[in-house]
Amino acid sequence: MSSLPLHQCCLSLDHEGLINTLASEPNLLIIQDLDGVCMGLVKDPLTRFIDPKYVEATQVFAGYFYVLTNGEHIGKRGVNLIIEKAYSDPNLVKEKGLYLPGLAGGGVQWQDCYGNVSHPGISEAELNFLAAAPQHIEAGFKAFFANNAHTIDEQKMNDYIQASILDNKVSPTANLNLFHDVFIEQEDYYLRLQKYTKQLMDDLLTKAAKEGLEDSFFVHYTPNLGRDEKGQEIIQETKGKDSGTTDFQFMLKGGIKEVGVLGILNHYYYKRTGKYPLGEDFTVRNAPRNHHELIKLTKDNFDPKQMPKIIGVGDTVTSKAIENNGKSSFGRGGSDRGFLQLVQEIGQEFNTGNIIVYIDSSAGELKNRKPLKLEKNNDQTYVIEGPGDPRDKEDPLTLNVAFPGGHKQYIQCFQEAAKRRKQLIRI
Repeated sequence: MSSLPLHQCCLSLDHEGLINTLASEPNLLIIQDLDGVCMGLVKDPLTRFIDPKYVEATQVFAGYFYVLTNGEHIGKRGVNLIIEKAYSDPNLVKEKGLYLPGLAGGGVQWQDCYGNVSHPGISEAELNFLAAAPQHIEAGFKAFFANNAHTIDEQKMNDYIQASILDNKVSPTANLNLFHDVFIEQEDYYLRLQKYTKQLMDDLLTKAAKEGLEDSFFVHYTPNLGRDEKGQEIIQETKGKDSGTTDFQFMLKGGIKEVGVLGILNHYYYKRTGKYPLGEDFTVRNAPRNHHELIKLTKDNFDPKQMPKIIGVGDTVTSKAIENNGKSSFGRGGSDRGFLQLVQEIGQEFNTGNIIVYIDSSAGELKNRKPLKLEKNNDQTYVIEGPGDPRDKEDPLTLNVAFPGGHKQYIQCFQEAAKRRKQLIRI
């Protein structure tokens, strides 16, 4: 293993070093994604499973561990229900505080470990518009399949449509995973559906603007190719067996993960010092969305002596070459990229040695993830190629520690760290 400290490594497999950091660091803050990180990626969110042993391990890090996800805590596809199913007793989960604390919906849905949920900064008009969005998506899907010939019987198609509409409270989503499976041999048809779904979400934005909510929402694509010059996310079109963008999430502006990092830090400081550096009323909705401005806000308001070592954990980071008039540029995206990069930059500004942890979720059911490339040499295994384009030598994000074995390998590491930290606390 490298003799370098973890925050200076790239795609290191020094899991023992990470375990020691998690177990012994007194001023620690873990900010972690969920799908693909502590749960396997699946086509149908209703089939997700979470290991109760992992859930219990998070309790050892109480006050030092928060989730940051574009998914949601609540609803029939929320993580809370997955945890309740894992224990078969919702009352037990609530009594023992087994819910995962942190921010969902990209940062607009806050929850504590007892399942108390709030939506700071969201208006009633916005919630009402979001509640009606799934009906708009359903009508759009039905219109598409009525006007584009296919061989699927009506009942089965209706089932596919219902499974592809995620009626989340603050992030209604069109999910094309099942449709990619159905039309995997008909790339042109699936591409047409993909482009149509993008237009469907754009129509929702137009409708919102007409109702006086022109600055309320945006569409998040998973995976994506970063943002264009206007700040809009770029869709990743299907190619061959690669499904490209499958999740079209209609989200509240401000609900982007990098801003959520500041929301969690604000809460973390309050727990330690009794004061909110950004104020008690701070929400991701009234924060800047530019990386440089977010760093300045952090430097201007957070006491360096209290700044924790942050461990950012995610699985969705992309980088793809884009050819334009013979010149290559790189579309850098992925729903975890923004928050991981901000965590890295905060570590550099405050000299806290923040660590970026990457989970390889390519072995899940979704076929839009590039696996890590491994090589063995003298009985040692090394990662020789990461999830991005190997030609992208100037990617500003460095993935310090990698888990090629996916979420199962990561949660075993996490549980061992919890076990050791618990022993150290007792001592």
